[in-house]
Amino acid sequence: MTTPEYQSEHEAVAAYALGILDGAEATAFEAHLAGCDLCAAELDQLGGMEPLLATLKEFPGPAERPLRPAPPSMSERLISEVAIVRAKRRRRTQYLVAAAAVLAIGGPAVAVVATSGNDSGTSISAEPHPTSPAEDAFFNHMHQKVAATDATTGVTATVGTEPKAWGTHTVLELKNVKGPLKCSLIAVGKNGEQETVTTWAVPKWGYGIKDSPNKEAEYPLYVHGGTAMNRDQIDHFEVRTLDGKALVDVPA
Repeated sequence: MTTPEYQSEHEAVAAYALGILDGAEATAFEAHLAGCDLCAAELDQLGGMEPLLATLKEFPGPAERPLRPAPPSMSERLISEVAIVRAKRRRRTQYLVAAAAVLAIGGPAVAVVATSGNDSGTSISAEPHPTSPAEDAFFNHMHQKVAATDATTGVTATVGTEPKAWGTHTVLELKNVKGPLKCSLIAVGKNGEQETVTTWAVPKWGYGIKDSPNKEAEYPLYVHGGTAMNRDQIDHFEVRTLDGKALVDVPA
């Protein structure tokens, strides 16, 4: 849009409907219209005023340059193209909403990825993906995992470790624990030193409870943290409540 009469492309809807834009201006506006819901809606509204617009188009004015003829029937072709663009955008939005909904579900999930396809439409691919950074680290990054079950409490814990320059990245998978509880994972060194790796709360329905009426309780808990100890300095890990009750010990 090069002429000063239409400083904003949004202001050119009526001029386009009257057919008083030259070829370059009309082409530029059509490109803008394909992605502008506001202008498309205004053009739709002007569709009911075609007789009046046709009269106004014939009104004498100072046009000194060749003008593009008014589009037939309010440019039904263009409006149809705009509708196609809108439909594609709506479909893409629906795919992304579906992906977000799937990722919000607890437990093992499927991530839905929307990708641009060819002229035939949009393609969707799906692959398993953990639901949290801790779960991702547990299954994909831990160099060593050790599991243990306490005979008294029945709590099962698996601790995964990954050496780091700063110490040891640690991930805990916890099962068969009921709440409400506030717990911590403690790294105990071979010299007796203790460091808190991470803390968390257990809701009353618990984690990793088989055949629980609460579906959320069937999934294990995954939490992660770190200790400044190197892997070879750790003797074992302890899962305990914040008031000191031992739930399960896991050898390093």
